[in-house]
Amino acid sequence: MEIVVERVEPRHAILYKDTRLRALQDSPWAYGSTYARESQFPEEEWMRRSSHGSGAGPALFLAFDGPNPCGMAGIVPDTVDFARASVVSVWTAPSHRRRGVACRLFRELAAWAHARGIATLYLTATSDNAVAIACYQRMGFRLTGRTEPYPNDPARLESEMYAEIDSLKFACS
Repeated sequence: MEIVVERVEPRHAILYKDTRLRALQDSPWAYGSTYARESQFPEEEWMRRSSHGSGAGPALFLAFDGPNPCGMAGIVPDTVDFARASVVSVWTAPSHRRRGVACRLFRELAAWAHARGIATLYLTATSDNAVAIACYQRMGFRLTGRTEPYPNDPARLESEMYAEIDSLKFACS
């Protein structure tokens, strides 16, 4: 398997839309939005999301196995503390889990962030998503101890994690 990670551009708008909607259906507890909401977005919204410039703003990435997306992740630089960024919208297709896709995505996120002077990455994972938390911990993320109610189900908690970019470990299979 040769996984290739590409930054989302306007030419990826439909592939990004399809991947995002698959993720929202597959793992609805992992995102602050819902399939019901985002499936109603007009094509212009998907084009807008796919058109982030090459500057310091957010970036989205798709992982491809051949021509087909098998994962995604995004990064949003902090607008106050320029040395930190949040990792968002991480997902790997069920057919590609535990095959190094998330590792390849995070390697690309880290390179993108490092090139912009970002030193620390933060993310949240629902506290009952042990598989994702373990994946992030293998790469070097640590729990901060900070939790907050998950927006779509306040009975669930999200746990914050962080890693210094220079300490991340990428043992992608």
